[in-house]
Amino acid sequence: MAVTWTSGYNIDEAVPFVEWGPVGGHQILSRSPAETLTFSRSDMCGSPARTFGWRHPGYIHTSFLKELWPNKMYTYKLGHQFSNGSYVWSKLYSFQASPSTGQDSEQRVVIFGDMGKAERDGSNEYNNYQPGSLNTTDQLVKDLDNIDIVFHIGDITYANGYLSQWDQFTSQVQPITSRIPYMIASGNHERDWPNTGSFYDTMDSGGECGVLAETMFYVPAKTRSKFWYSTDFGMFHFCIADTEHDWREGTEQYKFIENCLSSVDRQKQPWLIFAAHRVLGYSSGFSYAKEGTFAEPMGRESLEHLWQKYRVDIAFYGHVHNYERTCPIYQSQCVNDEESHYAGTMNGTIHIVVGGGGSHLSNFSSVETAWSLYKDYDYGFGKLTAFNHSFLLFEYKKSSDGRVYDSFTITREYKDVLSCVHDSCSPTTLAT
Repeated sequence: MAVTWTSGYNIDEAVPFVEWGPVGGHQILSRSPAETLTFSRSDMCGSPARTFGWRHPGYIHTSFLKELWPNKMYTYKLGHQFSNGSYVWSKLYSFQASPSTGQDSEQRVVIFGDMGKAERDGSNEYNNYQPGSLNTTDQLVKDLDNIDIVFHIGDITYANGYLSQWDQFTSQVQPITSRIPYMIASGNHERDWPNTGSFYDTMDSGGECGVLAETMFYVPAKTRSKFWYSTDFGMFHFCIADTEHDWREGTEQYKFIENCLSSVDRQKQPWLIFAAHRVLGYSSGFSYAKEGTFAEPMGRESLEHLWQKYRVDIAFYGHVHNYERTCPIYQSQCVNDEESHYAGTMNGTIHIVVGGGGSHLSNFSSVETAWSLYKDYDYGFGKLTAFNHSFLLFEYKKSSDGRVYDSFTITREYKDVLSCVHDSCSPTTLAT
């Protein structure tokens, strides 16, 4: 478990650590040291992050709590020891350790994108850019006992180069992040800036060029500047792509994606999930329909054969600020007639846009696509519940009331994962 926090103390002023231990019985506390990072104005790529939006971020500390017992409750507090031997402490927090890989127990995952932040006293940005943010946050806090891990797949804060807004966001989500893992993906508002290696030559990050997201949130990526990674959570295997770097065939990220999808043991982890910020699969969003692609140009042509070959169950996206779910689909054709209860082999991947975390909503195209099963122009988030290796429930909940407005189930056995579907199996031989 990685624990990250921000303070005003550099390593030469006070030594950071986490004091932690299991709940119950004779509690033996451990202390784990923390690494310390920061960055300077010169690390920003442009204005406003490098000019009037700049504010020193303080010092970002990350400690790794290791050898945890699966599903056990732990308490922890953050500490700094000064050279004179005195301490400063945070309050006491708690978390439940993650399930072991393949563990057969109920596991609940929340996923959404594009949330941002807002003020509770109404003193928000002049254009109220993320009006649904507080509702989403409050619903997650309200239901936190029924959530095990969160994935926020890009467009995290919409700070856009005003660095103090990262502190506003982390303060808003602290009731969540202090108790359960909060994983992120990189979006255009974190990374994009001209001539910095981002795939899109836009100024959407406000000059941050990925530095804030890469420093303030830990993810198990090979390098922080290449924000793609895989992670396991019980019966789930997640492949998180970075759409702000090139994903096309032959690139480093493409090789990662194929390796991530191909390396999972589906007998232990039957639920294979792909997630990225921009829509690489299918969306009826107005801007994508106007392009004529109904997705990010070059997305499906590069990756769809991988989703099919390795039988990805669900692909999640943000970027388009609404909710939409497709049928199990391959090459723009529905490959399963069912709409809400899938049993056995699904034949294709279900694509879900969950970009309604809080930012201003995006219109749908007036074009009616045969593969779109459910659309919602509102704020909300997705929730996956794996009850065991054979039964998965997905629910779409609105942020306004936390009620379920769309859902489906997948029921199957391991042999159904192995079954050949179109373009998924290697040639066979007639030899005996």
